[in-house]
Amino acid sequence: MSKLDNMRHTLRENKLAQIILLVLFTLVTAAAVYLMERSVTAFLLLLASLLLLYYTSFTNGIKWIIALVLLLVVIPFASSGGTSYDSYMEVATQCGIYVAMALGLNIVVGFAGLLDMGFVAFFAVGAYTYGIFATDQANNFISGDLFPLSGGTFWIFILIGGFMAGIFGILLGLPVLRVKGDYLAIVTLGFGEIIRIIFNNLEKPVNITNGAMGLSSIQPPDLFGFDFTFPHQYYFIVIAILLVVIFAVRRLEHSRLGRSWKAVRENEIAAQSMGIPLIRTKLIAFAIGASFSGMMGVVFAAKQTFIDPTSFTLIESTTILVMVVLGGMGSVPGVILGASLVTILNLQVLTELTNWLNQLSMQGIIEVPNALSPSKMQRFIFGMILILVAIFRPNGLIAAKNRKIPKEVVTGGPHQHHEVPAAPISAKTSPE
Repeated sequence: MSKLDNMRHTLRENKLAQIILLVLFTLVTAAAVYLMERSVTAFLLLLASLLLLYYTSFTNGIKWIIALVLLLVVIPFASSGGTSYDSYMEVATQCGIYVAMALGLNIVVGFAGLLDMGFVAFFAVGAYTYGIFATDQANNFISGDLFPLSGGTFWIFILIGGFMAGIFGILLGLPVLRVKGDYLAIVTLGFGEIIRIIFNNLEKPVNITNGAMGLSSIQPPDLFGFDFTFPHQYYFIVIAILLVVIFAVRRLEHSRLGRSWKAVRENEIAAQSMGIPLIRTKLIAFAIGASFSGMMGVVFAAKQTFIDPTSFTLIESTTILVMVVLGGMGSVPGVILGASLVTILNLQVLTELTNWLNQLSMQGIIEVPNALSPSKMQRFIFGMILILVAIFRPNGLIAAKNRKIPKEVVTGGPHQHHEVPAAPISAKTSPE
């Protein structure tokens, strides 16, 4: 065993060394973010402290407590030191939104094995559910000049948006129950495009969505007279919803329903022969996954204060699917990591790399063709990442793991042995 392996083994067994390393890493990166005017690298390293926490050997309860301290105290405080506070919080907020959507898609794709290529449609349903009634758009088909509704209704619309998206998830699931594999992907892709086209053309004969012009001046949420208008304020809303989503997904994964989803994913015929109702199991997967996306759609509409059909294109569905595949299908921590990496790559890494190359080009140090700008080669970079992950990590960055059941639970105790009674012998003998 090499010295490096000895060091890893010692660190894995020594919890005190783990907490010291985690605290030092967090303090250094948090101080760097707080003191520097703008440092993408320092902010990414600060977020990486959550990943470092995942690989410690602490109990789940301690990990949750430390994660809450990092998310609710350390990261917001460290980001508030410079002028890039809202920029940092915007990235963290977008990460939370996409993580929740990716976890919803993971239920459909990772747990139930149903390839959904139109998942962004449920995001759009949630966004338009709030956007229509939080602007004066609803006055076009509801008399009484009652709209826009106040920002206080935002909290109710989080549930309404999730419910409406769940209804659309069931509507999608009903006609595709007999479709599998590639054909299911084609059908769901068509569903996503149909929803976008409907929202794009639902301005006549009755103007419901305002068509391609979109909905603007959407009311921001308020709570006891306090208006939420800045990214750092939406960050705490997103974290609260995300914690509920993670808790629900973890509970569902190891529940009877979660085991039913995995059985359907592995073999539908075998699952049905064991008494699992295929129709109900698939519909619940579509409904629950869609509801998480719909709730974040409401938050997205309130945060952006403007939505239009171009925000819900096929490329968004593909991006969410990339997050799930990259992190590891069926793995909750893997999906969280994959969604965070892809979002940060989109919002910070590629943007900062483009700005840096542009500065070098303006100074005459290097000459980068406009067509080779990293922001324009985003899909190429995604493709290369997926190829590398497929080669070196075929099960994702963090592969899914099944819960281990102690042998004592299976056998009924260390000293108990259950004998299986022999099958009764039939009185009839087969004719020779």
